[in-house]
Amino acid sequence: MYKIINPDTKVIIAEHAEFADNFFSRMKGLLFRDSLDASTALIIKPASSLHTFFMRFSIDIIFLDSQNRILKLSSNVTPFKFVLSAFGAKCAVELPAGTIEKFSLSIGGQLSIIK
Repeated sequence: MYKIINPDTKVIIAEHAEFADNFFSRMKGLLFRDSLDASTALIIKPASSLHTFFMRFSIDIIFLDSQNRILKLSSNVTPFKFVLSAFGAKCAVELPAGTIEKFSLSIGGQLSIIK
């Protein structure tokens, strides 16, 4: 299990983050879940685009570059949507809807993913 932290403020964005970094885990993603608990995240790597087809709830999506700088933010992505990545994105972080606003995350900000 991993944590996602804002290194500037030391605030924990997600206490429980897991990687989806192979074909099957990326394909499954958040499907078959009824919700995404607060302080939980799914890190999808690589992620050139994402979709919320057949999901049962809305999510926030953050696209990060290789240094975990925020390249793109997509708030409150509802089910059955398609979201393109930002140029240079190496991974995407799926979080509960409202997380981006709650932590005032912005493009250019930095995140840390730690074990």
